[in-house]
Amino acid sequence: MQINTARYLGLEHPPKHLKPTLDIQVAEHAFLPRADLILADWVATIAVPAFKLITRREGPQAAFCSIGTGAGLDALAAIETLGATTVGVTDVHDDVVIVARNNILKNSLYSGLRIEAAAGDLLEPLAPTGLKFDIIYENLPNIPVSTVADATDARKSSFNIPPRREPIPASLRQHLLALHYLALLKSRDFLAPGGSVLSMLGGRSPLSVFQDTARLAGLTSEIFTFGWKIQSEAEEVITGHIEQEKEGYGPYHFYRAAKLAEVFESITLETSGSRAFEIEETLAPFALSPAASLEALKRGEEIGHTVVALRSRLA
Repeated sequence: MQINTARYLGLEHPPKHLKPTLDIQVAEHAFLPRADLILADWVATIAVPAFKLITRREGPQAAFCSIGTGAGLDALAAIETLGATTVGVTDVHDDVVIVARNNILKNSLYSGLRIEAAAGDLLEPLAPTGLKFDIIYENLPNIPVSTVADATDARKSSFNIPPRREPIPASLRQHLLALHYLALLKSRDFLAPGGSVLSMLGGRSPLSVFQDTARLAGLTSEIFTFGWKIQSEAEEVITGHIEQEKEGYGPYHFYRAAKLAEVFESITLETSGSRAFEIEETLAPFALSPAASLEALKRGEEIGHTVVALRSRLA
């Protein structure tokens, strides 16, 4: 996969730390990037603007970690926009980590880059390195698949392995936020002084629930940015949420993409976080249940959802 770096990262100038064209391989178990439709791509649409905002406000962030890296585009984005010189990446699949590491190394122009890549659960594979990170980034899946076997036989961008054995607060289990909660819980041992966790969350649940996720993990948080994106793999993901509601989870909501574009048209990135609850209230009358979203999708309407960049720190 060939990706124009400046276009993908929304750069106004040629990239400084990456090749002008990214040569990206995608492992069998990794989610396919949507470089063809930026508004459907998590890294380009949600992560990169948040990275840039952090840099503008606070300067470069030297040590970056991605939990569940996929193709490694999140780490490449961090190298260019956050100025990361130490990068840690994890994923549950060996093939994903191997390919991501190769993608990072072959597309980075920074000769002094330190990269630690390992397969395993959340942050645990990086414990032997002793590294502490300025930014820990996580965009983890929500919907559990039926079996571990199901989680290993296909690309699972919105799915994860069966329920965890660790105790999860009931309110978070209700909204399928177990992995996000555990990532925040475990991140406390990996944060550098002043460091933070940036959680990418599909806003299909109330915003208050997301802040509860950090609070219950013993961290303080802010909604750093609030935006929207087109739902990738819409039929599969929406159907998954329908099934989860039948199991008693949720409820969840989506929106027509046209309405999201209209509401967010006048919202700046810098003010989106502080205005998130106001925007949520404005959108409330236009929320669609998963079932209604699927019907609209089948009529040819484009479906989207809001997205939250939740930034959490040690209390």
